[in-house]
Amino acid sequence: MPQFISDDTFGSYFETFEHTAWRLETRRGYGSDRAGERYRQFLATGTVPTDLHRPWCVNVSAQTAQGKRIERVRIVDEPPTSEQLFLLASAATNNQAGEDIRNLWRADAEKLRLPTVDFWLFDSRRALVLHFTDSDEYLGAELVADPARIVGFCQIRDAAWHYAIPREEFVVQVASSA
Repeated sequence: MPQFISDDTFGSYFETFEHTAWRLETRRGYGSDRAGERYRQFLATGTVPTDLHRPWCVNVSAQTAQGKRIERVRIVDEPPTSEQLFLLASAATNNQAGEDIRNLWRADAEKLRLPTVDFWLFDSRRALVLHFTDSDEYLGAELVADPARIVGFCQIRDAAWHYAIPREEFVVQVASSA
């Protein structure tokens, strides 16, 4: 069983990294999203309100203003799940705050042999591997500092980022496949 960090310290990783914070999201949905009011609003209206005052966006703006990068690649099914469409809509605000969120079709991720693990990689030196139940409920984050595993995460990042599609272009692809 992995050793999880305290949930109280999770946010500090996004305030103390020095250069880059990078994430791979592989799930078809997240229980925390489905439980939120923003998701319910999205299902009702098809839109997500711009909210640059959320703590996540405030921190992204502060970190990127210092020249740091926060990036992620989301793996998306064809057709996308409602949760993936929600995340695609939500990414507009995150990108506006300074985060660079890109997308990769699941079929392309499989061709690249990307794993189905969700993780954050910080400064190419440590990672938080996110663990979930089969029903997409968050269990906790495992801190990884082992150099061999970190190199593997860096290789995953490099492959995924190379082929990932910026949000604005991906939105067009999703609309044309509907």
